Amino acid sequence: MASTTDAAAKSQDVEKVNAGPLTSSQGTTSVADVVVQKIAGLATREIHGVHALGGGAARAFSALRERIPGATASAGQGVSVEVGEKQAAVDLQIVVEYGVSIADVARSIRRNVISAVEGMTGLEVVEVNINVGDLHLPSDDEEDASGDSGRVQ
Repeated sequence: MASTTDAAAKSQDVEKVNAGPLTSSQGTTSVADVVVQKIAGLATREIHGVHALGGGAARAFSALRERIPGATASAGQGVSVEVGEKQAAVDLQIVVEYGVSIADVARSIRRNVISAVEGMTGLEVVEVNINVGDLHLPSDDEEDASGDSGRVQ
């Protein structure tokens, strides 16, 4: 009987060791969804050609928030994630700059997000889905810089 329980205990230890970098015989580490969301958002913003993250309403809300003293933009805006015990999946909604290759930007985003999330959390990233929701035109910056574009001055 003792040999059976010893074998079962060793089997459980082996399972814990093989369970991934977040689980060991000394305990487990869990990573919150918001942590993966922020890592993915920051990794996406590092890529040349990404103008912004999020849909129109999220970007408008963020613009209002930036005008409040002391407020900061959300690092997770435009990012949704599913996090399991060993794996994570990331969905991104982005706005790209006019003139860049969307395929190249998407490839760079995937590479950077997977590298950042896996490197910082130990989770395996199984997919990074990217939705390009808008295209930023250079003329959009000129209109913002000129202030009110009303007819009456």
